[in-house]
Amino acid sequence: MSAEDFFAPPAFNPDEALQQLKRSLRDLRTLSERGNGYDLKGQPVIALAAEDKTITARLAKRPARNSPEWDSFTLSASPDVRRFTDEVKRRVARWTEEER
Repeated sequence: MSAEDFFAPPAFNPDEALQQLKRSLRDLRTLSERGNGYDLKGQPVIALAAEDKTITARLAKRPARNSPEWDSFTLSASPDVRRFTDEVKRRVARWTEEER
């Protein structure tokens, strides 16, 4: 078999991936969408921006009213988006558990 016999994965489309990511984040129900980001109980926790070939995402280390500390992620492929979504789910679960 030659390399021509295999299908190449589709090119990463940041705009489509961003829409899919936003749908996944809305499904969490605990986050509220605010422009290009998401809040948890009025506190900013996610900021998203689509660029030419990537999505730049910032995720708060923990919610804070004034200015949270951010972890930055560069999403340049579908597995990156899935990993980021999984990380958001873990942190939101931890944050909501800490409130109890």
